[in-house]
Amino acid sequence: MANLIIQEPLYTVLPVGQDIIYTITNDNVLATYYNVKIIAEVFIDNTAINFSSSPLAGTFKTTPNNAGSAIFNFRPILESYVKPSNTGFNNLQSYSSYKTVAYEANNPHPIHLIDKYCLNTSLVKFCAVKFTIEGSIDPNGTPIKISGNTASTFPLTFFDGYVKQDEPLTNIGGDVGLNIGKFFNAPPVIYALSNAPTTQSAKIGDYGTLAFIDTSRNINKISLKYYSAANVLLDSENVVNSYFNGGIDVTAGAAQSRIFFYGAFPANLRNWSTKFQALVTAGTIQGGYYTIEALAPNGSAWSEEYRINVLCDDLKNYESIRLTWLNQWGAWDYYTFTKKSVKSISTSKSTYTQLQGTWNEKFYQINGYKGGKKNFRVNAVEKITINTDFVSETETEWFEELINSTEVYVVNSFDDIPDAATITNKYIEPVRLMTSSYTKKTIANDKLIQYTFEVEKSKTQRTQSV
Repeated sequence: MANLIIQEPLYTVLPVGQDIIYTITNDNVLATYYNVKIIAEVFIDNTAINFSSSPLAGTFKTTPNNAGSAIFNFRPILESYVKPSNTGFNNLQSYSSYKTVAYEANNPHPIHLIDKYCLNTSLVKFCAVKFTIEGSIDPNGTPIKISGNTASTFPLTFFDGYVKQDEPLTNIGGDVGLNIGKFFNAPPVIYALSNAPTTQSAKIGDYGTLAFIDTSRNINKISLKYYSAANVLLDSENVVNSYFNGGIDVTAGAAQSRIFFYGAFPANLRNWSTKFQALVTAGTIQGGYYTIEALAPNGSAWSEEYRINVLCDDLKNYESIRLTWLNQWGAWDYYTFTKKSVKSISTSKSTYTQLQGTWNEKFYQINGYKGGKKNFRVNAVEKITINTDFVSETETEWFEELINSTEVYVVNSFDDIPDAATITNKYIEPVRLMTSSYTKKTIANDKLIQYTFEVEKSKTQRTQSV
């Protein structure tokens, strides 16, 4: 009989940060051949896998174990092919924009600043595996591939996410996986790729995105509704998910289309929406809120409704600090720390001893500004201590991902300057989260819940060197 795949991932859409196990057996070959090895050819591509034309990522062999099964774990291979989307997107079919200026390689913008939609750059890939077998007809013979013994897997769609150790996995007949259907397979209550609460708060200058999985082009548009502080509907608009808005491209199977980002926060809307900007100018949206909902092609709700409360300025004029971090699902979460923040600068200095006079000229001359111990170079590092407002227990769970995230950035506030060529180093600053311990607080234990974090800017500020 041919190779049998007796164990494989339970779901075909999965985060790559989990064991991706395939178990293969072939009792007939094992009974009649020597030096048997199962061969796995792994194909990874941005489009649907075709074994005759898709790129071969690697060929791997293993000897069946004592039970006659060959077990492969492809997680270490697959996870090297996906990474977070940090920038906008542009190909022949789709492009994101910042203040209506299209993304270009020589004029890029961070993904956090997008106007409307943006496809992922490298967050998603497709994979399929073809298994063959080799063996020799005598114990000392050279193994050869045995024809007629091929098995192929169902295509996988994998993305740059991970599975937490305490998350319940589904096991059906030995096939194991994490059910993430709530993100794309359970309308009308699918969720964005985040564990954040569906109600968030942001200031009028805050940027940020929501990310959605869309495996079958189910999301046709995003519905926006703007409300005053008195819950009065002020205005509304729909943003079509189309390539000229930065959305789904015309390449039906492209991995870049499977997860897309939407510029969901106030500054993103101010980039392009005349309706929202008019509310900002009139001062009617401040203190109010707006809702975001994904709609299906027939106009029905496809996603959970998200609410963004638009914060007014703090009465004590605290400088707000907005952080973004890479979340469990390879997308971005955001939080604005609106309470007291403290900035401190520490320096490291390289010194040398300078001669006081001029020794290489016709006359020796004493210069009063020369001589003694001098700084050769000064490097400065800035740290910021930030505080939340009082938060809920839901946000307490959410902050755990901030502590664990490998990528954290400060996102600076909206600027009225329209020139898209001046944004490099202006909005996104890489930082390290220096807070190393995190205590989950509850209302029962702690009554009012508030958190303090410390971040350090990743880039050293250099000065002139002598």
